[in-house]
Amino acid sequence: MNFLIVTGLSGSGKSGVINVLEDIGYYCIDNIPPQLIPKFAEICTKSEKIIHNVAIVTDIRGGELFLELDKGLSYFKENDLNYKILFLDAADEVLIKRYKETRRRHPLDEASHGSIQRAIAMEREMLMSVREKADYYIDTSELSMAQLKENVYGLFLDNPADSMVVKVMSFGFKYGCAREADLVFDVRCLPNPFYIPELKTHTGLESCVSDYVMQFDQSKELLKKLEDMISFLIPLYHHEGKSQLVIAFGCTGGKHRSVTFAENMFKYLEENGVKCRICHRDISKK
Repeated sequence: MNFLIVTGLSGSGKSGVINVLEDIGYYCIDNIPPQLIPKFAEICTKSEKIIHNVAIVTDIRGGELFLELDKGLSYFKENDLNYKILFLDAADEVLIKRYKETRRRHPLDEASHGSIQRAIAMEREMLMSVREKADYYIDTSELSMAQLKENVYGLFLDNPADSMVVKVMSFGFKYGCAREADLVFDVRCLPNPFYIPELKTHTGLESCVSDYVMQFDQSKELLKKLEDMISFLIPLYHHEGKSQLVIAFGCTGGKHRSVTFAENMFKYLEENGVKCRICHRDISKK
């Protein structure tokens, strides 16, 4: 039986994630205080019904009770049960916008004297320790619901608890850096197809753009060096027990050079037997 602890910032998309997890067969429970996690886990393990995957949402809605999360998680270690932590995050300005749109009160509204910005800052500080322990991290700032669902599918659909998933992504610096990335490579140093009239409206998913980017010696050499580096790093990350590795390539708009390099790296990893997936965060933006 595998347990997944889902937590993160209020307004970061935990409810959406739980819906997706239910769709792929997880038994889910929302808003459970950490003190009740051991009891709930015990009920699951002793249930006559066969349950393979359980997702538990616990967050700051529990108030000061949430601060005892470590005690709740110690039950898994003491009873040799598999568990992972998924942390959801989003940029402050995105969280503020979401709260304004839904007009819901932040769980720390009273403690922050009605300041949503102060409430978010307080929550970040309270969640700092669990963020550092998280096995999986998803930044939902720039994700649509469909993209969030794809992220969850990629991480947890038929994914063994002890394997590491490598996510290769492209993004545009003009829309903000990839906050969830473990490794970020800036490919803005390469010739930009955007300034070629016949290539401007195409993307790195099309051969006309990818062939243009990869025709230069510096592009070929950079890709080769990055392939060698990633091949060296992946076993090290895996040995340290990392569950998710996010490799991000950024260019100006996230449509041409970054997409080309992400696609090439994804193909290289797949050919070498690495469990990986790919995401182009900003490719559809105008």
